[in-house]
Amino acid sequence: MIGIIDYHLNNLRSVQKAFERVGVQSFISDNPDELKKAEKLVLPGVGAFGMAMENLKVLGLKNVIEEHVAAGKPLLGICLGMQLLFTKSYELGEHAGLNVVSGEVKQFPETVKVPHMGWNQIEITKRSPLLNEVTDKSFVYFVHSYYVEPSDDVTLSLTEYGFRFSSIIHHNNIYGIQFHPEKSQKTGLQLLKNFAEI
Repeated sequence: MIGIIDYHLNNLRSVQKAFERVGVQSFISDNPDELKKAEKLVLPGVGAFGMAMENLKVLGLKNVIEEHVAAGKPLLGICLGMQLLFTKSYELGEHAGLNVVSGEVKQFPETVKVPHMGWNQIEITKRSPLLNEVTDKSFVYFVHSYYVEPSDDVTLSLTEYGFRFSSIIHHNNIYGIQFHPEKSQKTGLQLLKNFAEI
């Protein structure tokens, strides 16, 4: 069963509905004991990095995520949820992240329109079970003002927006998607189905 982490800031029901559409059962919870029982966890998200980290700590969910990752169980971060996986963010100051993936979260330069919003393509740079039956140059739906800059070679796909940034990552049992798979039609649903099958 897949647990969708509710840290009182995130886009939950649409993610659950997308899993339903591909025949995958999931549950939404902010209860650490319930989430500890999940085989896989999803960390979706919209909002500000600093507040998200604060909520994860206060609700006792930061420890749940850390234990889940340490146990080798699959974890998927979506949008802000992917950014939270990294070491730190420079969104509205400097904030420490979950640090389960090495790297930083940075704001798009002033040379591009912010937020990066709408349909854009993914250029697959490395294959992974997460990308089964996902076509190179597929269009997916983005809404974000910050992007991740990984320290290590974890990038599965790049997206061009003034420069190329990491749009999908994979590190050990940890996966991250910068765009919204639940809004990305066939490609997004395939990614969620693939995660459920890992």
